[in-house]
Amino acid sequence: MANLSAAPELVGAPYDLAANALLITSAARTDVIETLTAAGIRVREVADIATAPALLDGAALDLVLLDARGAAETELAMVLDMLGDALAGPALVAIFSDGQIDLAGPLIGKPRTQLLCDPGTTELLGALLRARAENEGAPRSRWTDITRDTEVARLRRLNEEVARIADALARLTRGELAEEEEIGRSSIRAPEMEYRGADEPLPDISSGEIRAVIRARRLRGQYFATELFADPAWDMLLDLFAASLERRRVSVSSLCIAAAVPPTTALRWIGTMHEAGLFGRQADPGDRRRAYIVLSEKAVQGMRAYVGAIRRAGLGLV
Repeated sequence: MANLSAAPELVGAPYDLAANALLITSAARTDVIETLTAAGIRVREVADIATAPALLDGAALDLVLLDARGAAETELAMVLDMLGDALAGPALVAIFSDGQIDLAGPLIGKPRTQLLCDPGTTELLGALLRARAENEGAPRSRWTDITRDTEVARLRRLNEEVARIADALARLTRGELAEEEEIGRSSIRAPEMEYRGADEPLPDISSGEIRAVIRARRLRGQYFATELFADPAWDMLLDLFAASLERRRVSVSSLCIAAAVPPTTALRWIGTMHEAGLFGRQADPGDRRRAYIVLSEKAVQGMRAYVGAIRRAGLGLV
């Protein structure tokens, strides 16, 4: 791959290229580089999967964009290990193909990380703008030009406006940006499980009962547009709850299917639920490149308490 450190600024960029990125890809795509430029991000290095670890080790960056599409699992292993194990570092945007979703497991819950599945240009632009906005409040890397505070504030406002436009465009066209952007990732909070009294024992629940609810929810799609009832958080909670009752592990790809929304949307929700303390991640003991998603103990107790409350009220779980 070519080193773009000395490359001139790209003509036609909408505003100053103030953020610096390392692009890791097995085959540099023109559309990805153009989208980085449109987001005001300077590509200082382009590395293939094999040489990326050396650049990541000790590098000072604003953003790492990993385009894993087309890369072999064995090639990605070291890069994903480094990105997943780092306690701190640059913002990360990682792109996977539909068949690679399980490889994203080790990155779920990592701060300042966005996981995308075969994104369109609008969706990638929105992710890059969010990553750049986060970086503007952080110390600048050694590759970044010194920027005045007034310029940073101007760019932040511009980023926010472009992000809103990209979001609206995605909703009007392909609906690529997830529903959680409407309510804000911070709006999800795991409630304290202190409302259940000592005289309210947790009920016995069978996985078949939960699976029946899931089947009933999926049947709606035969009669109404699926988008009308998109509720990925609850669908994933039900699926993981049933799996916990069955003592079965759930892969990232399987949970994305259970969410009944586009893969990128599902990945965002998995990250949001992880941040809320409702989902946990367990490494696959046979392959540390993969991970399983499980309910936290707090989430399990909450689901059991909820089912108990539903039964006491004479209602049905939906």
